[in-house]
Amino acid sequence: MPFQFQTYMKNLLTLVKKPAMVYILIAAIMASCVPQKKIKYLQKVQSEDTTSFQANKRDADYKIQTKDNLYVRVFALDEKAYLFFNKQSGTGSYNDFANDASIYLNSYSVNAEGKIDFPIVGTVYVKGLTVMQVKTILQQLIGEYLKETTVVVKLVNFRITMVGEVMRPGEFTIYKDDLNVFEALALGGDMTEFANRSRVALIRQVNGGSQVHYLDLTSNKILSSPYYYLQPNDIIYVSPLGYKRWGLGSTFPWAIVLSSITTALLLINYVK
Repeated sequence: MPFQFQTYMKNLLTLVKKPAMVYILIAAIMASCVPQKKIKYLQKVQSEDTTSFQANKRDADYKIQTKDNLYVRVFALDEKAYLFFNKQSGTGSYNDFANDASIYLNSYSVNAEGKIDFPIVGTVYVKGLTVMQVKTILQQLIGEYLKETTVVVKLVNFRITMVGEVMRPGEFTIYKDDLNVFEALALGGDMTEFANRSRVALIRQVNGGSQVHYLDLTSNKILSSPYYYLQPNDIIYVSPLGYKRWGLGSTFPWAIVLSSITTALLLINYVK
């Protein structure tokens, strides 16, 4: 038995010394690994630089569209006025806004004409305006009836969707005014090792359809992109690298394949 093992190892070493076998082994090892250049974020052109500055450009603030929902709350010193403006659900308490469903039910929907129906002041045209502009308009209109009031306006339907090579794909509700693409990916548990970080598709709803923008997250220039910040209803699609299409990754059974190739070559060499 020891003699057979020694013979086996001798034949194996003989095969490894052959250039063809070495090339096969090197190619297999290289194919099973994803290069770091494809998985690193924010790479700089000048590697010797330790710091860099990129201005965070962004498009104009989100413009309200039809079917959007606005959360509006009016604070007033007069308790009766406060209860009147904030009594859509019947209690006027903070519990009416304790979860997503109650916030949605207590929000104001933008109808097909781009308007909301607000108590006392009547219909208000809000389509194409920013949240801050709507707040200013409502503050002025309510100020004609009541003094010393404060109006709070929030966009209820700030949701984004992530699909593709993300750890936890799905739809996410955002409770902040600004969200950048890296914060969004963090919500989904980051990308997988097979994600194509240099071509991430951002699908954005526009009037009459959708636009697709491709983002290169491996470049630090993404920080100055107008699409660095997301907007409501954005969809992020992360496509896979070619490694996954061919099934060549860390989950591929390389040990079994290499063992089979080695055994086959040994048998061929033994027969000869």
